[in-house]
Amino acid sequence: MEGFNIAIVGAAGIVGQEFIKVLEQRNFPVASIQLLAAEHSSGAKLFFDHQRVEVREAKRVAFRDVDIAFFLAGADTSCRLSPLAVEAEAVVIDNSPAFRMDPSVPLVVPEANPGDIEWHRGIIASPSCSTVQMTVALSPLHRINPVKRIVVSTYQAVSSSGAAAVKELTNQSRLVLEGRRICPHVYSHQIAFNLLPEIDVFLDNGYTKEEQRMVEETRKILHAEKMAVSATCVRVPVYFGHGQAVNVEFSSPITPQEARGVLAQSPGIRVLDDPSVSFYPQPWAASGSDHVFVGRIRKDVSHPNGLVMWIVADNLRKGSVLNALQIAEEGIERGWISSKSGLEAGQANKPG
Repeated sequence: MEGFNIAIVGAAGIVGQEFIKVLEQRNFPVASIQLLAAEHSSGAKLFFDHQRVEVREAKRVAFRDVDIAFFLAGADTSCRLSPLAVEAEAVVIDNSPAFRMDPSVPLVVPEANPGDIEWHRGIIASPSCSTVQMTVALSPLHRINPVKRIVVSTYQAVSSSGAAAVKELTNQSRLVLEGRRICPHVYSHQIAFNLLPEIDVFLDNGYTKEEQRMVEETRKILHAEKMAVSATCVRVPVYFGHGQAVNVEFSSPITPQEARGVLAQSPGIRVLDDPSVSFYPQPWAASGSDHVFVGRIRKDVSHPNGLVMWIVADNLRKGSVLNALQIAEEGIERGWISSKSGLEAGQANKPG
């Protein structure tokens, strides 16, 4: 496979560093790499392919020869710099909320809607990590028995808030155990030994922005504009791995056995489901894995067409960086993302 010139915007952050690790592990065809960041993070040096690479400031000139630019630095940075990358004819795969609900931008989970990559116009959006793991688990069931309604409660790890939140959980836990006073910084309240039903800002309808994102993103990915979705998103004192309790109403009855069979044969999913020996997905065990884990699949006793299930995935790895990289891999394999050198060679070889 031909090599690609890539740029990683936000390389110095917790997501960017995880992305570099996964990029190496999956042997992505990298011809050259640029590690980019905001001005205050430039100058640092990170390892890629056993070599030190300096993190440079993200500017227009940095995208000149780039084939694929992965944006992992937040919505403000994406809004400011993505258009510059597209102007330089790079394909942008954006991990921020900046373009997710833009009707001209595909929002993609490769296990759920890979075909949407084809109609990109230079930018492809990757959903929130909570939406990724839920749609990976529900899309194969939705294809055989359309989903009518989803009620989901999430239990989200602090690593989604960045390295500062991971450090704060550690520091607060120590202070609590020592009986000392806590002054929260990253979150509105203490996170150690606590639960916070507040992820992102509250909206006028009483839901948080994260909860509203899950509603809108799920509908867009599953191509179901009228699907009823309600979410409650809770921050929990866990470092890595989101858990989700999901109640699903289907168009017609489906048994837990049927659902297990479908999920067990679906890419990216592992079924762990034997309550008799306490065998079910756990965030601790899912950490560092590429899979979405599903268990505790059971009938919803309140509805004849309903199932209830428990879904877990590593939010940083699977829910964030891997989904973005899989978008690139899928687009390359299907011929929807090409290197500039490949395009130029193809044009040169066309008969005149």
